[in-house]
Amino acid sequence: MQKIPLNQAAADMVLARDVFRNDSPAGIPICGKGTTLTDSLIGRLAHLGVQSIYVEGHPVQEEGDRSLEEQLADLERRFGKVVDNRYNMLLLDVYRKHITAMMGDDGGRTAE
Repeated sequence: MQKIPLNQAAADMVLARDVFRNDSPAGIPICGKGTTLTDSLIGRLAHLGVQSIYVEGHPVQEEGDRSLEEQLADLERRFGKVVDNRYNMLLLDVYRKHITAMMGDDGGRTAE
């Protein structure tokens, strides 16, 4: 999941959280989690004053972002000295799953 400014949203991105007016979770959502964005929907959200949204995966690369492979390699390196400790290996597995889920199955990015 990635929080992005609405002006970086693109058609076919999928909302990871409900969208509320003025980014305030009070009241009824104006657009639900799991909704696939379209150009017209993005325009309507902008008209309603929405500043940012949460989308599934990690579709927008920002300066300093690392790929899924780089993050997993760094994780493996950090846990490399404790491979004989089963509890640390369980933690490693939890972190791997979390990073993969946050980045999406394909690292959150699609081939262009």
